[in-house]
Amino acid sequence: MTQRILVINPNSSQRVTDAISAAVAALRLPGGPAVDCICLPDGPAGIETQDHVDHAGRLVARAVAQHEHAADAFVVACFSDPGLHAAREATAKPVMGIAESGLLTAMALGNHIGVISILAASLPRHWRYFRAMGIDGRVVADLPVGLGVAALSDETTTFARMREVGRALIEEHGADVLVMGCAGMARYRAPLEDALGRPVVDPSQAAVGMALTALRFNMRTSIARPEKPRVAVAGE
Repeated sequence: MTQRILVINPNSSQRVTDAISAAVAALRLPGGPAVDCICLPDGPAGIETQDHVDHAGRLVARAVAQHEHAADAFVVACFSDPGLHAAREATAKPVMGIAESGLLTAMALGNHIGVISILAASLPRHWRYFRAMGIDGRVVADLPVGLGVAALSDETTTFARMREVGRALIEEHGADVLVMGCAGMARYRAPLEDALGRPVVDPSQAAVGMALTALRFNMRTSIARPEKPRVAVAGE
């Protein structure tokens, strides 16, 4: 039976979902897992605030539980990774968040990470996540393009703003690898990389790639809760 990766866009935008699906098309390999993308009709139109994240997180965890027997791995396709840990509690199957996967991929491609976000209001939330991951020392800057999720469909304006912000991350902050901080930016990865001459990570592609690897090697989410290792004291 063909395995299946379910990519969950936590917002209600079919346009964003279609863009994610197109971005991961190259990962639909012959004989490999199916990669299906869905949105959540009850989700916000765009996930732009902490309240949106909290609401979407509950919907994501519920969707994973509902589809637990119909998929072999899951991807949470929002850069705030809403509901990621709750979803991992709901299934032993791999659950990847695009922010976590995208940032980990960026660390393998460069030393100084720059993040292109949508709105300035997203930045405190992102930095909380960078600190929680313990990688805030690797992120040199997170700059917004000043466009909401719905506005990202205006390709001319969006690409111009992303190129401008990407150039600032490189020239003013020293970034040598860029991460797109919204699943709705998926279509702009390749042209942006060509325009800027630096690696650009689409986090949805990174997360689906990790899910593929997990399925290939039969990896599962850890359910162990080990105690924090004891640090030896000098002289003991």
